[in-house]
Amino acid sequence: MNNLVVPDKITLCKNALSHHPLFSKLKTIEQLRLFMESHVYAVWDFMSLLKSLQREISCVDVPWRPSSYSKSSVRFINEIVLGEESDLDIDGQAIDHFSMYLEAMDEVGANTNPIREFIATLDLDLLPSHVKPFVSYNLELAVHAPVHQVAGAFFFGREDLIPSMFSGIIQELESAKLPCSRLNYYLKRHIDLDGDEHGPLAMSLLSELTHNDQKLLDESFEVGVESLKRRNDLWDSIALIING
Repeated sequence: MNNLVVPDKITLCKNALSHHPLFSKLKTIEQLRLFMESHVYAVWDFMSLLKSLQREISCVDVPWRPSSYSKSSVRFINEIVLGEESDLDIDGQAIDHFSMYLEAMDEVGANTNPIREFIATLDLDLLPSHVKPFVSYNLELAVHAPVHQVAGAFFFGREDLIPSMFSGIIQELESAKLPCSRLNYYLKRHIDLDGDEHGPLAMSLLSELTHNDQKLLDESFEVGVESLKRRNDLWDSIALIING
């Protein structure tokens, strides 16, 4: 997988997202609140992609059976789940990353009521109209797509993208000197984990799931491109909301 030739369109999409104009609009607490109230849905649906992979690669059924995948892949996916679902927050307390993000929203006074209501009901009609295409696409993948396509979205659309993208957000927040220590911790934690650990693990998973089969790779690339495009659409829509 280290010799994987990633299509130019994926590289171009990733680079564009890493320098999206939205980031430069995060100059005030009010603008940051608007951003977080939309971005939180992407924080949530990430876990559905991750759990879809864990359900397929490891055994979560009772009675238990050994996985048909390699022991390395089982370990990889469980390590990613451990980091995402049972990390430590800024105070050293055990927490999942979604709850960590909610704490960051509370710190800056962002409204968490809509996402909490959605989580309680899982009613897709409660999703904001500009968020729904992004979340619906990822949920459809998590529930119905072949595992190599889920892995394509997970790697190209999340783990490989997040370190460079979140670095751009941090630069703007620090430049604006916004008081958001918990959000900064969340972003930096993901840069460290995804860049050093989860990204390489997700790449290894994709390698096993595609078996270097070109057809499976191409399908993973296609999902990766679509995931990046939908993220770009989400960022564009949030920028419009901030512009008023």
